[in-house]
Amino acid sequence: MILGHTLGLFTHPDQEWLSIREERATTGRLYVQHTLLLALIPTIAAYIGSTQVGWAIGSEETVKLTQVSAFNLCALFYVAMLSGIYILGKFIDFMAITYGVDKNAPRGIELAAYAATPLFIMGAIAVYPNIWVDMFAGLVGVSYSVYLLYEGLPILMKIPKERGFMFATSVLTVGLVMLVALIATSVVIWSVGIGPVYTN
Repeated sequence: MILGHTLGLFTHPDQEWLSIREERATTGRLYVQHTLLLALIPTIAAYIGSTQVGWAIGSEETVKLTQVSAFNLCALFYVAMLSGIYILGKFIDFMAITYGVDKNAPRGIELAAYAATPLFIMGAIAVYPNIWVDMFAGLVGVSYSVYLLYEGLPILMKIPKERGFMFATSVLTVGLVMLVALIATSVVIWSVGIGPVYTN
C-alpha cells in the first residue's frame, strides 16, 4: 500500500522519496491509499476535540460546538485539504517546466500529498484543543513538511539540488498564498451562515 510510505518519510526520507519516484502511482490510487485516509486524522480529531473536549481560552468557560455544526465545519475542512493538495500539485506541475522537469511525467500531486504527510499526522493533536499545544504541534508538522519538500523535490523531479531549492521555494510561496486564500474563503463561508454554533 502507498500508505506504507508514511513511516519511511519519517525514518529514512531520502530512500523513501526514491521508492516513491520508482513507484509512479496514479492520482486516483494516491488519493485512495494515502491522502483520503491520512486527511481523516485531523478531521476526526477536530470533530472530537470541538464537540467532546472543547476549547478553554485563559480562565474562561469551556466552549464546545454542536455536533451538526462541528460535522459541517469538519467536512468542509476535509474537502479543503483534499482540494488544496490537488491544486498545489497542479501548480507544481505548471511550474515544473520552468525548472527543466520532464513535462510528460507530472509528479506534482505526489509531491504535495507526501510532503503534507507530517501535517496530517500532527493533526491528531486537535483532539486536545489547547491553543499552545496545537500551535506547537502545528509548527513541528509544518517544519517537517517543509523539510520533506526541500529534500524530496529534487529527488522526485530528477533535477539538481540547486535548482530544486529554488523550485521548492516557489512551491512554498504558492502554498502560503493558498493558505491566505483559504482563510479569506473561510470568512466568506462563515458570513453566509456556515459558521460555528456553540452548545452554550
